[in-house]
Amino acid sequence: MSILVVGSVAIDSVETPFGRRSNVLGGSATYFSIAASLFDRVHLVATVGEDFPPKYLRIFEEKGIGLEGLSAVRGKTFHWTGKYGYDLNVARTIRTHLNVFQVFKPRVPAGLERSPFVFLANIDPHLQLDVLRQMKSPALVACDSMNYWIEHRRKGLIKVLKKVDIFLVNDSEARELSGETNLLRAARAIISMGPRAVIVKKGEHGAIYVSGSTQFMAPAYPLESIYDPTGAGDTFAGGMMGYLSRCGRTDEAAIKKAIIYGSITASFVVEDFSVKRLLDITMRDVVTRYRNFKDITRC
Repeated sequence: MSILVVGSVAIDSVETPFGRRSNVLGGSATYFSIAASLFDRVHLVATVGEDFPPKYLRIFEEKGIGLEGLSAVRGKTFHWTGKYGYDLNVARTIRTHLNVFQVFKPRVPAGLERSPFVFLANIDPHLQLDVLRQMKSPALVACDSMNYWIEHRRKGLIKVLKKVDIFLVNDSEARELSGETNLLRAARAIISMGPRAVIVKKGEHGAIYVSGSTQFMAPAYPLESIYDPTGAGDTFAGGMMGYLSRCGRTDEAAIKKAIIYGSITASFVVEDFSVKRLLDITMRDVVTRYRNFKDITRC
């Protein structure tokens, strides 16, 4: 099948206790697209500036990612600078220059409005709603958000939640949106706002899936070397949605398996800076790590 993703393509400068990199490829839609492309065809809707390096465009092209919806406009590309301490679950933003992303108006190219799988990456809820108005009965819609939108665009976010199937959120965002401290109660409170299910991302501690009828907890894949956690959540979403698109199913059994594939895919991206590690792997590597994951979690 195929996946449509709407989000950011950015240039990042990142520092962790294990090194630093400047002007590397980043952005929510970038990580999602490259991860999902391991599984199935992806079409990207985003914007970049005239300074966007051609070598990064070639990465998308070599991964077979559809760029019909990627607009190159006058100005500079979105640039994020961040720093991590030894708690790699917490990023400290040093600088954010939205640049051309500040005036981004996503337009779904003709023919892609019938994409069966849609992922709304972390952008303004009003833009997420605009994208959904352009779509024609997708089989499954998932979306991400962040604290800023919860605090400043809450009404718009709740409108989005009424129109999506799966909402991905980290634990602090789940608590803030729901007003609940317990994550299971928080997830159920968010489900009452509209989505069919909620996935609470807990970084190195895995993920919790909650729907109206079930709950499922998946650990993260154990790693000895972690260099850069930037984009891990979007990579998780890409692996999850990629698997669902590949198998063409949206039932809860498929979603549970997709969560494991999302966790496995995300385990690769943190092993190097930016998307470098994702570019080095194939589906065979993902399946090998998936089989190992099954062995180490079997009881």
